[in-house]
Amino acid sequence: MAMAPIVRFAPSPTGRIHIGNARAALLNWLFALKHGGQFILRYDDTDVARSTQEFADGIATDVAWLGIKPSRVEWQSKRFGRYDEVAADLKARGFLYACYETADELDRRRKRQQARGLPPVYDRASLKLTPDEIVSFEKEGRKPHWRFKLAQKPVEWNDLIRGPVHIDTATLSDPVLIREDGTYLYTLPSVIDDIDFAVTHVIRGEDHVVNTAAQIEISRAINGTIPEYAHYSLLNGADGKGLSKRLGSLSIQSFRDEGLEAMAVVSHAALLGTSDNIHPCADYKELVDNFDLSKLSRAPARFDEAELKVLNAKLLHMLPWDAVKDRLPFGSEPFWLAVRGNIEKLSDAKAWHDVITQDIKVLVADEEKDFIATARGSLPPEPWDAGTWKAWTEIVKSDTGRKGKALFMPLRLALTGLDHGPELAALLPLIGREKALARLT
Repeated sequence: MAMAPIVRFAPSPTGRIHIGNARAALLNWLFALKHGGQFILRYDDTDVARSTQEFADGIATDVAWLGIKPSRVEWQSKRFGRYDEVAADLKARGFLYACYETADELDRRRKRQQARGLPPVYDRASLKLTPDEIVSFEKEGRKPHWRFKLAQKPVEWNDLIRGPVHIDTATLSDPVLIREDGTYLYTLPSVIDDIDFAVTHVIRGEDHVVNTAAQIEISRAINGTIPEYAHYSLLNGADGKGLSKRLGSLSIQSFRDEGLEAMAVVSHAALLGTSDNIHPCADYKELVDNFDLSKLSRAPARFDEAELKVLNAKLLHMLPWDAVKDRLPFGSEPFWLAVRGNIEKLSDAKAWHDVITQDIKVLVADEEKDFIATARGSLPPEPWDAGTWKAWTEIVKSDTGRKGKALFMPLRLALTGLDHGPELAALLPLIGREKALARLT
């Protein structure tokens, strides 16, 4: 790559980001890291009525939690003067033209076209309006919306994921860039920002492929440099259907509130839909080293929340004490190494800490009381270490003739109150002789 790339992640602060947004952010972030480039966080907040500072702050929190560090942050709401300047130039050169149809009129026109077997493409009727007709509309109080006049010819580019793409803009409606109230739809500000911020690569979902053709024409009209494009496949749910109706429950905030690890979410989102197996990565290094847009499949990727939770557990099982100690107000390295293989979320460690340190309800069946009493009598003196459990159970086995589950399960129930859990070789030294004696009584 001749020059360091500049990419952007452009959420609208009208809500919190979800797993689909996170995937967009991560693919751009990994591309920037891989090639020593810049990552711009750009708030597409031209919808002033719905955009809020609260949502913007929430997005910033989510992005930071994912470990993404923007090179710069931009706000479209601070650039209306620039958009007005470009829009005025496009109007003067005939690229933007005024349209006076109402939404109802456009809808009826589309339905008539479909009924005749024609594509519902805007027929450019407004280009044929006479001055008197325009005056009449304005006397009615109609305000124009503004469409970009497409060249109606093929637009081609080499997509970094999809390969050669060919779209004839004669098959598209001229896109509305400015609403009746003078506010901008996202298209024009997005193109202007990509040009002004020298964005070199636009990496986004395949639902934007058709938009790209129009945006390339707008870029040419502004005499701007056209970035390279890469359109990845969208996410489906575990049922094979799109996630659009469930995205609220799949927000990054909800994952964080649920206690999932950021790198579990990162690993899952970054590896979904690639030729790499989905596996936990403790940090970004492995993801960056192995990142390549060519690994992204054109087939829809399947997101399963249950798989994310399994991945979260796998990540915790491999994390060293240093990776979690600042987030655990209790425990020690021996404690963490003992229990990490038996938790799905970091918060689960608290239950095992309570098993070790608190008074618990032990479970000793009547028929096991003599066995437990024998085991108590042979409990070794301290100090205890990882070999104490084996040494003790060998004595108990010799004294009682028990082995296997008949030997170990009654002791586990008496010592922890549970029939499952971490290896007792690791737990026993943490419980200590005093508590063990009490529980075996």
